[in-house]
Amino acid sequence: MKTGAVLPVITFGALLVATGCGKSAPKASAAGMPAMPVHTITVQAQAVAQSDEYVATIRSRRSATINPQVSGNITRIQVHSGEHVRAGQPLIDIDPSKQEATVASQAATVQQQLAVFNYDKTEFDREKKLYADGIVSKDAFEQVQQAYGSSRANYESAVETLHTQQQELGYYHIAAPFSGVIGDIPVHVGDYVSPTTMLTTDDAYGDLEAYIYVPTQRASEVRTGLPVQILDGSGNTIDTTSIDFVSPQVDDALQGILVKAPVHSRQLRNLQLVEARIVWGTAPHPLVPVLAVSRLGGQAFVFTVQSAGARKFVAHQQAITLGTTVGNDYAVLNGLSNGDQVIVSGTQFLVEGAPVIPMPAGPPPTAAPRAGS
Repeated sequence: MKTGAVLPVITFGALLVATGCGKSAPKASAAGMPAMPVHTITVQAQAVAQSDEYVATIRSRRSATINPQVSGNITRIQVHSGEHVRAGQPLIDIDPSKQEATVASQAATVQQQLAVFNYDKTEFDREKKLYADGIVSKDAFEQVQQAYGSSRANYESAVETLHTQQQELGYYHIAAPFSGVIGDIPVHVGDYVSPTTMLTTDDAYGDLEAYIYVPTQRASEVRTGLPVQILDGSGNTIDTTSIDFVSPQVDDALQGILVKAPVHSRQLRNLQLVEARIVWGTAPHPLVPVLAVSRLGGQAFVFTVQSAGARKFVAHQQAITLGTTVGNDYAVLNGLSNGDQVIVSGTQFLVEGAPVIPMPAGPPPTAAPRAGS
């Protein structure tokens, strides 16, 4: 009976020991770990750009949609899509036969009016002398003078009409308005075209600008001179520029303020959509390497070094708020202070309270040479 009475006590004690060990297991595990050498950096606040990114449209300052000024059938296309052209280079010819006939007819009219004008001029000169000698009456002289004036006006009008018709004849031969690159040519030889027909486009290189719409919440901050970075699809900067125009009006549909910035990268094309980063200013924030940051349940954190007394140090899991990336670093908005030591190596092996031996971060170690090399 005594032995039976002792057994429950021993069992209960064993349960207490087992339960106590279970609660202190994590701390005991961290405390029992050997100190691991880790590389650290000392946090110092640095000036970090405060920026926002927006979708921008690249537009050419010299981009022409080419439409004919006359109607007719295309007889010749002298360029192809994507071709680099110079200013004045012939592009497309439209059948000018009707206009050539009109010009020829008008030229004949000019000759006819010239003959009448020359005759009336001769008559006017003769009658003027006779009138001065008192041989003809004033009424007769005025009639000749009026006929001479009318024939002169008719001749000059016919000449001006001929010049207009000749100028219009030039519209049947379409040339590049400036040096650039020809776009798509949707028409073909034989097609009938009119002034509403789009023949092609001509876009000049090196004269582009980014159209950016900034939300009205930034109205008090946006101004000319603010730096702008044009980014590619991977977030790399392909051009650096600045705002040179701020619209005085708010776009009613977008509720945004149009700003423009000149761009000169040959990687960009007219009407291309890109990311534009506007830098509003700078503010001091600590920077930590991207690889030093871990995440747990959506919360970003780093391991910092804390003193455990007697030249002993442990790792502390510190929650942080991340800002923008600066190269290979994160800007930290909250959670770190100047002088904090952040662990930048071996973080995947660390737990809260793990003993560490901090060492200044340096270049990565070189691989040991192979035997026989």
